[in-house]
Amino acid sequence: MLDTIKELNGFHKHDHANGRTNGHSNGTTHPTSDKADAKAAIETAVRTILANVGEDPDREGLVGTPDRIARMYDEILAGYTTDPVKLVNNALFDVEYDDPVIVKEIEYFSMCEHHMLPFFGRAHIAYIPSDKVIGLSKIPRIVEMFARRLQVQERMTRQIAEMIDEVLQPQGVAVVVEGSHMCSMMRGVKKEHPRMMTSYMIGKYREDKDLRREFMDQLRK
Repeated sequence: MLDTIKELNGFHKHDHANGRTNGHSNGTTHPTSDKADAKAAIETAVRTILANVGEDPDREGLVGTPDRIARMYDEILAGYTTDPVKLVNNALFDVEYDDPVIVKEIEYFSMCEHHMLPFFGRAHIAYIPSDKVIGLSKIPRIVEMFARRLQVQERMTRQIAEMIDEVLQPQGVAVVVEGSHMCSMMRGVKKEHPRMMTSYMIGKYREDKDLRREFMDQLRK
């Protein structure tokens, strides 16, 4: 079952039709030796940006900026190189339990793919087990894997739900994500406190409005 997760969630592939990507549009992985080349390319690009916005890339305050940004991207976009199978690491357990499991207030930070500005907030996840549950720490790690990419909130919400559904094959999955987007706070409409909410439901959560209502009621507590 876990062998299909990489394909489902875009690990080491690019799908132009639905926008899923791991950042390598030719479908190949970068060996370790290519990381230095990638870092150098990012540093060159940052220097070009600095020069073209009217700055001096060689002045004291900016001379180390290309290196810092390249290292930062390696960290905040690490979801592209996270192996979802290793992330789950077989932390699936047989448990006789068929009521909802709810994990709330999972903090995340991501980058909008349209302007490469941050968006951030909290994710709330529920699933109804069939015969297995997943280790508690794995759910925030799944959220983080998809958040640490260039994203749109709608896609990220769906990807989280689909991976949990594929891993556990539960009776139902519900994901609600709240996000504050710097692209609408710093530019464009420039509203100070806009929040976006997205949801994605699978199985019983899509079919049963009472279950959905129960989940949403839990989020308000």
